[in-house]
Amino acid sequence: MKRDVPRRRQLTTEDYFAGVRNCDITVLPRALTLIESNNAEHQRQAEMLLTRLLPHTGNAIRVGISGAPGVGKSTFIEALGLQLIAQGRRVAVLAVDPSSGISGGSILGDKTRMSRLAAEPNAYIRPSPSAGTLGGVASKTRESLLVCEAAGYEVVLVETVGVGQSETMVAEMTDCFLALMLPGAGDDLQGIKRGLLELVDVIAVNKADSATLKAAELAAHQYEMAIHSILGKQDHPPQVLTCSALHDERVDAVWQAVEQRYSAMKSSGDLAAKRRRQQVRWLWAIIEDRMKQALRKHPGVRRIREGLESEVLAGNLPPEAAASKILQAFGMHEPCGVSLRPDGKRTAVT
Repeated sequence: MKRDVPRRRQLTTEDYFAGVRNCDITVLPRALTLIESNNAEHQRQAEMLLTRLLPHTGNAIRVGISGAPGVGKSTFIEALGLQLIAQGRRVAVLAVDPSSGISGGSILGDKTRMSRLAAEPNAYIRPSPSAGTLGGVASKTRESLLVCEAAGYEVVLVETVGVGQSETMVAEMTDCFLALMLPGAGDDLQGIKRGLLELVDVIAVNKADSATLKAAELAAHQYEMAIHSILGKQDHPPQVLTCSALHDERVDAVWQAVEQRYSAMKSSGDLAAKRRRQQVRWLWAIIEDRMKQALRKHPGVRRIREGLESEVLAGNLPPEAAASKILQAFGMHEPCGVSLRPDGKRTAVT
């Protein structure tokens, strides 16, 4: 005989608020799941919850950590997290995993990769699939960061998959941006971009073990030269250090560099100004995300989408023309003075 599995009690907004503020480890993951949901009812409740929590946010150091796959981000985060906890701090990690192309789920399993840190009562690790989000940052990472702050975590580390536009996106939601590099600077140095150097606060050449220490120090020197060459003289250029997360060497020096940058920004007022700018960019990012959702769910768009995609795939219709038809079905009209012909081409209206 099949047993009936009891359903979990539906939580009210007040339940979520109290659970988050008390850092109830049974409620916190449910609150984050609510935040991440695309269900319209869940989104309304999430908005109410975030509004209640907002006055209790903003007190954590927000650190973005990026780097190419294989650079040792998880090993570094675990070593850093354990050090911070030993100092009496509470640490939350928002680790954005690559998504499975089939299920959309998280592939790597950060709690497995950071097993020692996950076992600490003062640490919380939240793996989130990027689900194809540009830049490898989950669409609700910003909101999840606020929830963790409201739960009393004093340091929030945001790990990205380190691809595409992840550097820009993580920098737009954190206070300090840390880039991890490999000892063999060669290829990375050739591809380093001015934009990355303008975003980064600290560069740490990881895996600087006894066998690769000289290579790591050479790489660090080359990055320093690149910073000077590309950015010129600055009051606060990015610091460049070496470390070995695997052997827990000089990880504390990297954190000290992050704290120095954070403290300098806070005392000068730059931190508050930066967070205000981030809030405005966040506003428009949410609007764009909601518009995409509404576009995909619109009945008129859904009726013609498959046919238009087939036409584009067959090469019978240019993507621009297909896009115009979709936007017209959604209710968006062409710019004033422009008409769309049946073949998808635009003509001026006289």
